[in-house]
Amino acid sequence: MRTILNAEDRNALLVRLSTLVGSEVPLWGKMNVSQMVEHCIRWEEVMKGERKTKRVWLGHLFGKMALKSMIADDKPVKQSVPTLKELIVEDAGEDFETQKEKWITLVKGYAHPVPTKYVHPFFGKMTLEEVGRMAYKHTDHHLRQFGR
Repeated sequence: MRTILNAEDRNALLVRLSTLVGSEVPLWGKMNVSQMVEHCIRWEEVMKGERKTKRVWLGHLFGKMALKSMIADDKPVKQSVPTLKELIVEDAGEDFETQKEKWITLVKGYAHPVPTKYVHPFFGKMTLEEVGRMAYKHTDHHLRQFGR
């Protein structure tokens, strides 16, 4: 299965990510490309323990089951998966190229993951292997959203 922890898989994502431009129009969803990049930066910060979020109540009941289902194969994430409210971006802030470089740096960081307690607001505690597969799927999902 694909994982962002694998150099070949990570580099393929980085090539796709590097082709994004600030004027892209989404194939689905409500975010523009700048909002999507900021959303992905925030998601990476949550996964790396740099951004704190509260656990979602339903996640306590269904999070582990949903995670296992989501990372069980290489099928892309469905288009209708809801976004955590803490990761919804109203204003992307900095310029697109600066944000894109920040996201690239965060993705490259998976070459040398820092041991931490990975806690997703919905899925709960995650192993590094689960994070690797989920990070690949999340990045792939949003690149597909913009035709990459």
